Amino acid sequence: MSSGLSWRHHTIIQALLSRGPLKEKDLHSMFQDLTNKNPVTERQLFDGFVLKINKALTCVHFELRGCIDQYDGQLYYGVVNTVSDEQSKLGTKYKVPQIAFYKAIIEAIVQDATANGVVSNIAALNFSLDSQVTIVSNQQSQESQSHVPSVLKNFSLADKEKTLHELVKDQWLDLTADGNIKLGVKSFLDLRSWFRSNDVPSCHVCSEAGVKVELCQNESCTVRIHQHCLKQLFSLRKASKVCPSCGTPWPYAVTKAEAVQIEDENERRENRQASGSKEKRRKKNRIVEDDNAVQNEDDNERRGSQQATGSNEKRRRTNRIVEDANIGGSGASQSSADFRRVTRSSAGLM
Repeated sequence: MSSGLSWRHHTIIQALLSRGPLKEKDLHSMFQDLTNKNPVTERQLFDGFVLKINKALTCVHFELRGCIDQYDGQLYYGVVNTVSDEQSKLGTKYKVPQIAFYKAIIEAIVQDATANGVVSNIAALNFSLDSQVTIVSNQQSQESQSHVPSVLKNFSLADKEKTLHELVKDQWLDLTADGNIKLGVKSFLDLRSWFRSNDVPSCHVCSEAGVKVELCQNESCTVRIHQHCLKQLFSLRKASKVCPSCGTPWPYAVTKAEAVQIEDENERRENRQASGSKEKRRKKNRIVEDDNAVQNEDDNERRGSQQATGSNEKRRRTNRIVEDANIGGSGASQSSADFRRVTRSSAGLM
């Protein structure tokens, strides 16, 4: 990892690795505690801080990434493995049959025709792992894949229950209030490339994988939209509540509280955009790179300490010359001249 990272960067990385994904508000709070900067008003500084971390993590195939949990609509941040296959992401802790079981669950969830983003606990525990043979060996021929390895055959119901508990604990999966299984925030963070490579249909608004979405009521229309994206799409009072593709009426009602919140957010966004050009002109001659402002704070502390030390040293030298002048015999006149010269040069420090 790059030595250019400060202790503040390392603190953020360590927190995300040890505690797992954090909500945006929690990461922002930590950033503000470490830097005394507001990440909302100092967005450029926060983005530069994250960018510097990611430059250092690239060489080890990791990334600090943000994603929205499709079930609660909240933004989370986490450190993810950028290698695309599940085994490299889970393989440090989970065994082959456990990975196969996890893969069977996420496949069932993303292939659900209702797009509710869940699978029942009972259905998951009864999944056959026959279709996951390729995880054991990707080199087998089509004929040999019909033979299910014993490592998958012997994966018992108790093994599945234990694995499910571990996957929920590690935030790869989660449980709904009624006991169904849904994807955990780690899956949304880590499996972005897997969703794309497996052609998981995307949200019409944000283009991210549409795992938990609402579907257009026109059966011939393939549009699907996340709940949090619908809120933005239909936030304006005059916005037509229809499918953006086929025009079919979309049964969506914005609550009064949501409408007020959205209008406030839109108003703040418009105000920021209106003042954005003025702010850019003010910042034209000020270059902000990564988190240099944070680094400068450390530099200023060291510089202040060095200046204080230098000032004390000059005072000590002046005092020594004064003593020599007072003691000096035949050389007293020369010492007095030296004293006056030094006194003039250090007058600004006295």
